[in-house]
Amino acid sequence: MNPTIDGGAESRGPGRPREFAVDDVLDKAIIVFSEYGFHATSMARLTAALGIAEGSIYKAFKDKRAIFLAAFERYVSQRNARIAQELASAQTGRACVEAILRLYAEYCHGAVGRRGCLVVGSAVDLASSDADMAKRVASVLKIHEKRLVAAVRQGQGDGSISSRLDAESTGRLLLCVVQGMRVLGKTGRSHGEMMSIVENALELLN
Repeated sequence: MNPTIDGGAESRGPGRPREFAVDDVLDKAIIVFSEYGFHATSMARLTAALGIAEGSIYKAFKDKRAIFLAAFERYVSQRNARIAQELASAQTGRACVEAILRLYAEYCHGAVGRRGCLVVGSAVDLASSDADMAKRVASVLKIHEKRLVAAVRQGQGDGSISSRLDAESTGRLLLCVVQGMRVLGKTGRSHGEMMSIVENALELLN
């Protein structure tokens, strides 16, 4: 059950803020921040999207930045869980790389693609002006890079990826591919275009 703020609705007295589930609020906040970025998201826009009063938000979060940080952490956790789910059935290192690329391709077209990536958006919107966010973004990308490097090394071990490749450089290149896909997705690219990138990126592993 999602944690809630302010207790049960039935006990809410006159003027008392309405109860809401924090995870539900953060999921909506992720959409708003991903689409508009931190600076362009006003509290008015945020409260309208969340469907709750500003006073109720401030009972759960100190300020807009606190909401953003909580949404960022939830976004990263959800993405990591989805990637782990996709990798669970991958039998080779190449299959692991392909699973990651295909998953990102699904995030990078249509309405979801135009919404954008909260990590990429944070790197562009905040990393140069917010040292804490710069560290958070760098940490997330480093973990993702290590995952890709590990997949390349696994593939070299099982023979599904060329042993001639430098695993670290290739993993970093693949990171550039997936993050670049998220940027392209903001421009309204098609599913076919994203899948073509996946197929060409896999050729790099031969």
